Amino acid sequence: MGGQGSGAEERGAGGGGAAGVPGADVPGGAAGGPPEGGSLAHRVPDLGALELLLAVARLGSLGAAARETGVSQPAASSRVRSMERQLGVALVDRSPRGSRLTDAGALVTDWARRVVEAAAAFDAGARALRDRRDSRLRVAASMTIAEYLLPGWLLTLHAEHPDTAVSLLAGNSTRVAELLLAGEADLGFVEGLTVPTGLDSAVIARDRLIVVAAPGHPWARRQHPLTAQELAATPLILRERGSGTRQVLDTALGGLARPLIELSSTTAVKASAVSGAGPSVLSELAVREELATRRLVEIPVHAVPLRRDLRAVWPVGHRPTGPARDLLSLTRG
Repeated sequence: MGGQGSGAEERGAGGGGAAGVPGADVPGGAAGGPPEGGSLAHRVPDLGALELLLAVARLGSLGAAARETGVSQPAASSRVRSMERQLGVALVDRSPRGSRLTDAGALVTDWARRVVEAAAAFDAGARALRDRRDSRLRVAASMTIAEYLLPGWLLTLHAEHPDTAVSLLAGNSTRVAELLLAGEADLGFVEGLTVPTGLDSAVIARDRLIVVAAPGHPWARRQHPLTAQELAATPLILRERGSGTRQVLDTALGGLARPLIELSSTTAVKASAVSGAGPSVLSELAVREELATRRLVEIPVHAVPLRRDLRAVWPVGHRPTGPARDLLSLTRG
């Protein structure tokens, strides 16, 4: 093991213990080793120290080992001395000709090699887990966001991360919360007034709900805005209970008449309103095209707060990482 090293650097590394004599240059000798019991972290050298010891064994020089492991020589010398105190045996014999392992050091090096190899396998496994995580993204979103905002965000995400496979689960806000809390989605988007229990959130956009009807509906010819009382008393085409749109409307009016029709998607509600089946309340995002082409008209309403926040949500204490974090960043852009 006796490769050449700088005499100055090797002499500066510590005293020269007798080869093969455990504790020869360790204060207190073997008897000064670590106490029995307690955490392994206090009794076993860390990976950096073990990698340094393996480099000394291979290169025969503490200075060369320090350079290979990316630390200064004083730091390497200190690390070896600390390791010797921790184990209670001398590990390295320093001399002007270089550094060589003591008999105890050679034995410890064999053990260290196994530990470092096991750590390398652990690291490779962890990288594989990260790669697998980063290759998929499960998104749960309430209907308006899923239909009118997410497609654009996902196209941008695909352009930036083409290897990420995305699955989208669309449902109402209550369903989104269930999927996240069950670990079946990595990131969610909801539209209601409140954040579902057990979730953290960030506001990503704001939305306005509007009352709409087909041009032939009597409301389309009104000269004055609807009152809150009129809107609350009129059977409407509505989303199901649990949807963010229904929650906002119910809260704003303090109660609703029995729905004219109850449907489970924004697209279905909009199609029913366009057909003339009755008036509805929908996100402004969802009806831009229909308003522009006059297939629907907006009905003014007096003093009814119909604005809401659109939120990204995730389980408390589990902030998005990997592709979920990337998607969250895109929504804020």
